[in-house]
Amino acid sequence: MVLHDNHVLLARRRKAPDAGLWGYPGGHVEWGETALEAAARELHEETGVRADPVAYLGNADVILERDGVVHTHFLLAGVLCRYVSGTPVAADDVSDAAWIPVEDVLAHRLPMSAGVDDLLRLAQRDGG
Repeated sequence: MVLHDNHVLLARRRKAPDAGLWGYPGGHVEWGETALEAAARELHEETGVRADPVAYLGNADVILERDGVVHTHFLLAGVLCRYVSGTPVAADDVSDAAWIPVEDVLAHRLPMSAGVDDLLRLAQRDGG
């Protein structure tokens, strides 16, 4: 998560399970890479924005079931990052990337993945 000038950087997912929804840029951790390094790399790959990872905000399990059978399980690690440079441009597996006003996220003014607003509140509480 990157906060800058009372805006938060969000990306609209192009692929399932959250296709069409806005959420934080992110993705898989590569072998030998720390979660903080992955957060900064994925952020740049998906949006073109550069930021330095600062701290973990928390973790969330996303477990998706179909007909009572788990078919997907993600462990998401929220990472607060400090903006360095760049203008958001959608790349990789996102269809859009933009600075969204914090108040729009907190008021649910756009379709978002679960927990986006909760993670933003954590970042604000922790001085993000």
